[in-house]
Amino acid sequence: MPPLRKAALFGVFEDSLRRSGLSFLRLAAEGDHPAAYQVIRDQGSFRVRVYIWNLTPGGNNRPRDEWRIQPTGLDEIGGVTRFVPEIGGKTAILGWNADFGVFAAFDIEEHLDPLGSSPSIQIRQHALEAARVNGIAPHFKGSEEVAFAIKPTYMGVYLDNMSALHGCGSSEAALQLLDELCENPESVDDQDIEDHVPEPRRYGVVSTMKALRDANFKDRVLTAYSHSCAMCGVQLRLLDAAHILPAAHPDSTDETSNGIALCALHHRAYDRGLLTFDSGYRIRRNEPMERELVAAGLDGGLADFRARLFPMINVPPNRADRPSPAFVDQVNTLRGWAL
Repeated sequence: MPPLRKAALFGVFEDSLRRSGLSFLRLAAEGDHPAAYQVIRDQGSFRVRVYIWNLTPGGNNRPRDEWRIQPTGLDEIGGVTRFVPEIGGKTAILGWNADFGVFAAFDIEEHLDPLGSSPSIQIRQHALEAARVNGIAPHFKGSEEVAFAIKPTYMGVYLDNMSALHGCGSSEAALQLLDELCENPESVDDQDIEDHVPEPRRYGVVSTMKALRDANFKDRVLTAYSHSCAMCGVQLRLLDAAHILPAAHPDSTDETSNGIALCALHHRAYDRGLLTFDSGYRIRRNEPMERELVAAGLDGGLADFRARLFPMINVPPNRADRPSPAFVDQVNTLRGWAL
């Protein structure tokens, strides 16, 4: 594919934030590079400075599986060209490859020296391929430097935990665990991290493990349901991967069969008991609760709410991905549904 202009590259980055479930404010003027963003999440917000280029083949006399960014076009500071970290925030150095549909991300701490006349920063193709499959993948570059390849829906995971992720390059055992974690987050537990990750990095790696599990669960569930709400069919990137048996319950799992794709409205209605579905996949409304809402004068939109519901949830074509009757019956019993 032809290389993208800067505006289009920032558009891809901004879309990755949306697809990660993050809101943002762009603080830089159109055309500024780097660009500054305030990224907003449930737990607060943070500021991030973003440098971005196209990720291109390594060039003549370079390994065939090498890809690189060429960080040119930056303003000189004190007579030299260099990256400038975001004080009190985060700094992302990114490359975008449209063929693989993934970003490469590089550690600002490893690239604070002047960039020189023909700079380039590399990553290997195996990481791009692995990220396309698993969401995120490391590439150890030597001298304690770790680069990452990232699928757009995993950009939030990377930005939240970038310091801890890049910091794993200081330990061979942590690097090996990081490989396992990115390939299959269910294969790693808290004890593995305590045994193999240096203490200053543990909290970040534990956070990454939990975030990767959440992202992996969401990816699997939304894919299984064709990115459509199981109760009304809406898409519009307004979907959640909801646990059937809530994640806080000791019997809950992150298996796809304990998940269902719901739009924001029906996810909240499901969690608050306004509706549910049974093990035969029939959607059931809470008629006593509806009557209470009518009596309280809080039934605005109720007729439209009812009209938009399917009689049964749409289920994935793969039987293994469909809601487990055991989870469905268990949560309905816990919530007091007499079905």
